[in-house]
Amino acid sequence: MQFIPRRLAAPALTLSLALLASTPAALAAGIKVSYPANETAGDTRFNDLMEILQGALEKTTAEFGPFELEASKQKMNEERYLSELKNGGGINIAWSSTSTEKEATLLPLRIPLRKGILGYRVALISKENQAKIDQVKSLADLKKLSIGQGTGWGDVKLYEANGFSVSTAKYDELFKMTNAGKFDLFPRGISEAFAEQEQQVKTNPNLVVEKNMLIYYPWPYYFFFNKADAALEKRIDVGIRKMMKDGSFDAIFKKYNGKAIEQANFKGRKIYRLKNDQLPKETPYSDTTLWFNPSGQ
Repeated sequence: MQFIPRRLAAPALTLSLALLASTPAALAAGIKVSYPANETAGDTRFNDLMEILQGALEKTTAEFGPFELEASKQKMNEERYLSELKNGGGINIAWSSTSTEKEATLLPLRIPLRKGILGYRVALISKENQAKIDQVKSLADLKKLSIGQGTGWGDVKLYEANGFSVSTAKYDELFKMTNAGKFDLFPRGISEAFAEQEQQVKTNPNLVVEKNMLIYYPWPYYFFFNKADAALEKRIDVGIRKMMKDGSFDAIFKKYNGKAIEQANFKGRKIYRLKNDQLPKETPYSDTTLWFNPSGQ
């Protein structure tokens, strides 16, 4: 699916003075919401988040006024777009895994956008490495394997904190490196791995999804805002909660994750659990309605 930002007609409502004052990106015709353009052309990883964002804005037009939604002019990796958001440059919303460090410098909306499913990781590997990986019988064995991750990804610190050796590269280079066996595992969220393998296997013929194990760590993925932009955070919060109430939030989750949940075969995989010491105490674990539960599938 190709996501095409569009300007939406809306009732001729005037934004409140508070919204105008606290949101520099607001235009005379409505608020301008700018999100980070994909780092790589044709990247579909964030289409679900764009649908959630657009839905939240649409469902709050009556209360908050019209909007214009667009991608940033510059392509950005995660490290750059979080910096741009913090410094008020070019975007006023972004998405990322959370951490105490990020929440200290950015304003989080603490609703896990993918219901925490990104914490359930299967690995892309070179098919020649499957026999080696089959010898893993414990977490100690697993930590002897090398891991590939994207430059600037929050997972890098998590894996290193758990005792893994991690190599980093640009997103599109990681598939080539995995295919060539430069590292043993390229862990991906289950909603990412199968789609990426299908997209990449023509140019990387050794690339397969590992068969037998699952890595789990708590990994909520949020919308983030500049600390000074509480009005936009409030609007998106209101919109997402409306989507949760009317079922459209779950519909997007199933649309983008339903097939992968079946492909993942949770019951057939051994789970290795890692610690995530990066999470703030405010992480909403107690609200079970916010989180994916594999046992409920």
